[in-house]
Amino acid sequence: MLAPPPPSPPPAGAGDAAVLASARLLQRADPGSDTESLLRGKNLGLVCDSETGADAILFREAAAALGASVSHIRPELAPPGGATGNGPLRAARVLGRLYDGIECQGLVPALVRQLARAAGVPVFDGLATAAHPSARLAQELPGDDPLETKRRLIVQAMLLIELR
Repeated sequence: MLAPPPPSPPPAGAGDAAVLASARLLQRADPGSDTESLLRGKNLGLVCDSETGADAILFREAAAALGASVSHIRPELAPPGGATGNGPLRAARVLGRLYDGIECQGLVPALVRQLARAAGVPVFDGLATAAHPSARLAQELPGDDPLETKRRLIVQAMLLIELR
C-alpha cells in the first residue's frame, strides 16, 4: 500500500522556481483564456471557522478562478476529547473520498498532520494565509499587480502543481 502524501509545505529550492514559473504563466494568461478549466471537476474542501475571512476568500477565489469547486467544512473534526482516538482518522478518510484536496486554516498542526496522513489527498496547512511560507513568493512576481493578486497567483500555482 502506498503511503498517503504528507501535508504540502511550499516546495523548497527548485520547487520555488516551479511555483514561480507557474504563477508567471498564470499572470501572463489572457483574461479570456482557458485557465478557468485547469481544475474543472476538482472538488476542494476548505476547513476553517469562517468562510468569510480574508484567507478563506482568497483560497475560494483562487480555486474557483481555475474551475475548482470549494466546499466549506467546519473544523469540528476532533471528538470532544481532543485530537485522539479514531474520530479524526475516520473523518480524514471520508474527506479524502469526497475531495481532491483539502485546505486547513486555523487548525492545530498536529490535527493537520493526522488529516494529511489519513486523507490520501493533498492537504494544505494554511496555503492561502499570509503566514504560509509560500506567501513570500508573491513578492518575487514581476509587475505592478497588488500583493493580494500576486498571492492569489501563488496559491493557484501551488494548487495546479499539487492537483493536476
